[in-house]
Amino acid sequence: MTTDHGTYVEHDGRPAVRFERTYPHPVATLWAAITEPDELAHWFPVSVAMEQRVGGKVEFGADRHVAGMTGEVLVFEPQHRVAFTWGADEVHLELTPTDNGCVLTLIDVLEAKDTAARNAAGWHQCLAALTKRLSVVATGEPQSWRALYDGYLAAGLPSGAWIPEEVR
Repeated sequence: MTTDHGTYVEHDGRPAVRFERTYPHPVATLWAAITEPDELAHWFPVSVAMEQRVGGKVEFGADRHVAGMTGEVLVFEPQHRVAFTWGADEVHLELTPTDNGCVLTLIDVLEAKDTAARNAAGWHQCLAALTKRLSVVATGEPQSWRALYDGYLAAGLPSGAWIPEEVR
């Protein structure tokens, strides 16, 4: 499995953070992990229920930082791509088969540029949880959110968004 730190990019002219992970698993395994509520529960930051069709409703559970909300499925191409709104953000997940598994690309199209470092640190932790769920051999303990955030700040990702007190 390859790991990268997320990068700050523009996606259709909007600020975004992008991650890419290569897994030694077939596309079908990753597709279930990114679309099925029981699998999403192991790595996605909140509970998710999704009507698996373009225009379908996505229900996001509440957590200690935000209230529950609904979104809309923007893209639904089984075994390849899914994208949906989450608040003012868009989450894009794409799977590309390889000879030995597949590549997962996650792009979080941001509401505001200053959320890049915060969201990148969060997605980094989520993807580490996905890797653990898929039983890929991990190297060492996952980094804390704060250590990841500091790394993204050092890399120059835009910052300044509100951060919950307990993670500061």
